[in-house]
Amino acid sequence: MNKNINQFNMKNIWIISLVSACGGLLFGYDWVVIGGAKPFYEAYFNISSAALSGWAMSAALVGCIAGALIAGPLAELYGRKRPLILAASLFVISALGTAASNTFELFVVFRIVGGIGIGLASTLSPMYIAEIAPAENRGKFVALYQLMIVIGILAAQFINLMIADPVVSGASMADILQSWNGQVGWRYMFGAVLVPGSIFFLLMFFVPESPRWLIKMDMIDRAKSTLRYIGNERYVERIIVEIQSTVSKTPKILPLSELLKPDVKPILTIGITLAVFQQWCGINVIFNYAHEIFASAGFDINNTLKSIVATGLINLLFTLLAIPLVDKIGRRTLMIIGSVGLAVIYLFISLAYTTGLLGLPVLILILIAISIYAMTLAPVTWVLLSEIFPNKVRGAAMSASTFSLWIACFALTYSFPILDEKLGSSGSFLLYAIICACGGIFIYKKVPETKGLSLEAIEKKILNKLKY
Repeated sequence: MNKNINQFNMKNIWIISLVSACGGLLFGYDWVVIGGAKPFYEAYFNISSAALSGWAMSAALVGCIAGALIAGPLAELYGRKRPLILAASLFVISALGTAASNTFELFVVFRIVGGIGIGLASTLSPMYIAEIAPAENRGKFVALYQLMIVIGILAAQFINLMIADPVVSGASMADILQSWNGQVGWRYMFGAVLVPGSIFFLLMFFVPESPRWLIKMDMIDRAKSTLRYIGNERYVERIIVEIQSTVSKTPKILPLSELLKPDVKPILTIGITLAVFQQWCGINVIFNYAHEIFASAGFDINNTLKSIVATGLINLLFTLLAIPLVDKIGRRTLMIIGSVGLAVIYLFISLAYTTGLLGLPVLILILIAISIYAMTLAPVTWVLLSEIFPNKVRGAAMSASTFSLWIACFALTYSFPILDEKLGSSGSFLLYAIICACGGIFIYKKVPETKGLSLEAIEKKILNKLKY
């Protein structure tokens, strides 16, 4: 007889996971909307220098770094639920403030506020889902977070396309300023996040707290109540015992020195490396410089937004394909496939730039790279980060990893124009091919398979491996 029959209330697990994953939707939307609004708010604020333009585009990253840095302490002190409510409120405040800004200084402040919300959500949403979902389906449910990021990205691309009136080729900044887009349209682009942000804020009040945090804080009855919401009594008793065995000697308020202990430091190193690799695999360069890529493929300015929406649709399609694969094929295998696949594609892109074979061939290779990333590194990194850390340090370790992720993202965004100038497009993609190859070797040697194991079983598996 199958011991798992009627063990879980899958409806409740889906509801909890989808509500928490809304943090990813807001992350994706807020991250991408600024690209479509850029020509219009720059005209409104009379941004003419490259330095100010770059600051406007990257200000949210400062908030992301700050949000990731404080997410760990907040998760340890207040659980996962309340900091996620805070993240939702910051998205709402950012949407209102950015849309209403009449000075560039206020615009930047509210972009940073939104970035803090992204930093919190990127740390807490996948971690919360991992602590709620059963081992058999945890990969699928945590991967929902990446799916929601992709949906948010696509939503921003569609909304930018629907709101913005076509820009006449060669229009000056003064012409754009006098247009509806330059005065009002860009405000609607940022303000649109108010609706999903408010829904996320309200729904988070109706989901339970993480049972693993509750047990760590000696709130056993509340933990049992949460576990009964997602599983039967047999499941509740088994999980309670497993969790207690890993947190019984853990201080309620975690000193940062715990992250440097011999049984934690190697795991944290793996987590930080995976987080940095997800950024430095090079795919965000493709997203950030999509305009230039489509221009090289022969697309005119009026079709650029439509073309970028097409990449968003491909991203969504292959992320949907990835969700069932995470628990079937496994995390480690998908990560290796993604690393090797991107390395090969980047080699071909580098060769295309070297030989001058641009246009459609490069565009096809770019779309293949996005497909590979969407099926492998994009969702699986979040799954691994949410499950490899021991219960006693998960909040702080996840915070350190996502903090490293956003630092890496900032470094990547900042360095690409410099690399492109020094190495050329061919040399830059060759460098990313080398990074992907090295990432694949690291994953093969250091990253364990976690498919189908409870968080506590993963903890014991990794700790046992470290002893030998």
